[in-house]
Amino acid sequence: MEKALITEKSNEYELLDSGMGEKLERYGKVVLSRPDPQALWTKSLSEEEWKKADATYSHDGTTGKWQIKGQIPDPWTVTLEEETFSLKLLPSKHLGIFPEQGTQWKWLKEKIKKEIQTGREISVLNLFAYTGGASIACASAGANVCHVDASKFPVDYAHTNLELSGLADKPVRFIVDDARKFLEREIKRGNKYDVVIMDPPVYGKGTNEQIWKIEEDLLPLIGRVKNILSDKPVAIVLNGYASVYSHVTYAQILGTITKDLKGEIVSGGFFIKESKAGRLLPCGIYARFESN
Repeated sequence: MEKALITEKSNEYELLDSGMGEKLERYGKVVLSRPDPQALWTKSLSEEEWKKADATYSHDGTTGKWQIKGQIPDPWTVTLEEETFSLKLLPSKHLGIFPEQGTQWKWLKEKIKKEIQTGREISVLNLFAYTGGASIACASAGANVCHVDASKFPVDYAHTNLELSGLADKPVRFIVDDARKFLEREIKRGNKYDVVIMDPPVYGKGTNEQIWKIEEDLLPLIGRVKNILSDKPVAIVLNGYASVYSHVTYAQILGTITKDLKGEIVSGGFFIKESKAGRLLPCGIYARFESN
């Protein structure tokens, strides 16, 4: 089944406009202009409005940098889907949050809460977990969470976000490790998980110089995931960014390990809706197995 996940304006986040390879967003009171290759259409707001941005990220083809005009706290915080995030203007143009994931976090919370109400304890494994949006969502719903990322910086960031969200006492383990190696050890230990979340990059390099290439490493990773699933998995989530793959591809990959499970696979795109013109900005793809 295909389903679009659409993020709309909230008190702390807003996609003001997009076009000509750029997007104009508001995070709290901070307005930012950043490149976005999906925005091939014309802008709906005037150039004067775009020039009011507190910071603009520009790229000359080899390197990128922020041009800061306004007073921007370093860091500053925003709250999305009841989660609080610490944001910074990072050299990569990113901020430490992907707001389009908010609808996915909300769904995960609802799914986990429903299972916990039946008396189950839910264990969650979040791989390529970045700054912890999904981990925090699952922890807030009452799950035991294992948060794994190959780089120390986002793991430290995720720990801070958990504390900012008032959830420092929740059972969350933060681990800096290569996802493939971690899964191999978990298989040997016999550990099982009810929910598995994956946000693999197209290409990545971890703290110990481990190289990840999605075209070579994704399918073997999914095969390992099958071996750490509990007897009654609640959800398996696979998200994708900046790749040539379709959400149908991801759905069919998940199908290789879920064909004997009771449930369905839902897939589609992540989108953010402009608050002014109402256009949808594509932000990635996902596929997820949902238990019945």
